[in-house]
Amino acid sequence: MATFLYKLGRFAFRRRRLVALLWVALFALAGVAASSAPTAASSSFSIPGTEAQKAFDLLDERFPGTSVDGATARVVFKAPEGEKMTDPAHRAEVEKAVAALESGSDQVASVVDPYRAKAISRDGTIAYTQVSYKVSGMELAEKDREALTEAGEKAEGAGLTVEIGGDALQAAPETGASEVIGVGVAAVVLVITFGSLVAAGLPLLTAIIGVGIGVSTITALASTLDLGSTTATLATMIGLAVGIDYALFIVSRYRAELAEGRDHEEAAGRATGTAGSAVVFAGLTVVIALVGLAVVNIPMLSKMGFAAAGTVAIAVLIALTLIPALLGFAGRRVLGRKARKLTAQAGDKPNMGTRWARFVLRRPVAVLLAGVVGLGAVAVPAASLEMGLPDDGSQPTSTTQRKAYDLLSEGFGPGFNGPLLIVVDGDKAAADRTAKEIAGLDGVAAVTPATYNKAGDTAMITVIPEDRPSSTETEDLVHTIRETSGDNVHVTGATAMNIDFSQRMNDALVPYLALVVGLAFLLLMVVFRSVLVPLKAALGFLLSV
Repeated sequence: MATFLYKLGRFAFRRRRLVALLWVALFALAGVAASSAPTAASSSFSIPGTEAQKAFDLLDERFPGTSVDGATARVVFKAPEGEKMTDPAHRAEVEKAVAALESGSDQVASVVDPYRAKAISRDGTIAYTQVSYKVSGMELAEKDREALTEAGEKAEGAGLTVEIGGDALQAAPETGASEVIGVGVAAVVLVITFGSLVAAGLPLLTAIIGVGIGVSTITALASTLDLGSTTATLATMIGLAVGIDYALFIVSRYRAELAEGRDHEEAAGRATGTAGSAVVFAGLTVVIALVGLAVVNIPMLSKMGFAAAGTVAIAVLIALTLIPALLGFAGRRVLGRKARKLTAQAGDKPNMGTRWARFVLRRPVAVLLAGVVGLGAVAVPAASLEMGLPDDGSQPTSTTQRKAYDLLSEGFGPGFNGPLLIVVDGDKAAADRTAKEIAGLDGVAAVTPATYNKAGDTAMITVIPEDRPSSTETEDLVHTIRETSGDNVHVTGATAMNIDFSQRMNDALVPYLALVVGLAFLLLMVVFRSVLVPLKAALGFLLSV
């Protein structure tokens, strides 16, 4: 491996113009493909094998066209102090808002009139209307969200307090600002470390090219492979990190080889042959970890892992070929002015890293115990960790989603924000029996009448828990319903899906770690021809996790 990489580094150094041109051409080609590709929709989210997913699949089959997994929004109205939502003036404003919501977007499937549905709090001060959409929140266009907020703003202008919650306001995450900040911080650190703008710029430049090729390829294939709009986010984060890291390995080694008096081509070959070997195997371990996400058996996560792994592979190839080529253009400028003037004797003074390594070697037991005990202390809170996904109750208090969440809790109880959807695969008698049994369970605030499909062989029942969606009490209620009801009764909805997702992630943790650590252990055994080195690496990885 080292011999091959040594020859590859020398070849890239000699043919630097050709190598650089090939990577620039590939970068441009990926960019053209991405710009001409159709816009990616939100990736379809499913958790195969879970009860919540089985219920959604049954609803799609028995209630065609109802878009039960589409986005929802709750527009919450509150009357001014001393007034009620039943006052004629307020009712007129709400009815105008309902009409505006119905006509505001082609994606609206239904809008519930709060006065017909009796969606008004007992004290009459709070009311809400639920808007159901045909597509998921991430698939909604900006104009659809604007129509939603504009309807609320008009009612607010008439004196009502209006807040909007639900996943209809959930937009696809945007990349850009945070990545630019990260690159800027990395640039400052690299300049301080290297003392050379050229040496600092090479890892940044190649990392950006690698991420650009990877993300552009993902964008070009997103619609075809159903990668979704969030896949590129993970690829960007991982790609920038490893791209800078791997290039840094080789640039640092190249500088060391030049400092020892070797000519430029030989230094590039040796840097690629030695540090390049570390890059290859480090990249392989990252790829294993990302591809290992398939163990969780959630298609969206698997696709994100595969796409990010592809970006890592590109980062490895760039480090092994483009970096030596660019080093050929840079020459001794990667050393910085001070380093170029230093004599060979000046290199005898140990740097901070060398001094730290010597300290550790003098006191290995003390350092090991301090590290293990320190990390163990930091990890203590993990013993009481509760897995879960955020809802509107986790939003900042300044957001309209959180304000809507709090208003609904105030007017209808905390469990109103996380209704459970019960799907009964049976006739009216089975549905009535199920509704009666669930109504008698602890932790149930209300049970709505059943809604049947045209054939009358499937029913939907909405259950309102007493506690908030993310509470352990609501999770216990979901498990109780599933355990006490028959095989023909399924619990789903956003709250149940979040519980199943968290459980699936929790159950997959041990198999995932076993797979990743096991494969990395075998890989390191091949690299080092040793058992002790891979064992230390595996234990260190597990301790850090």
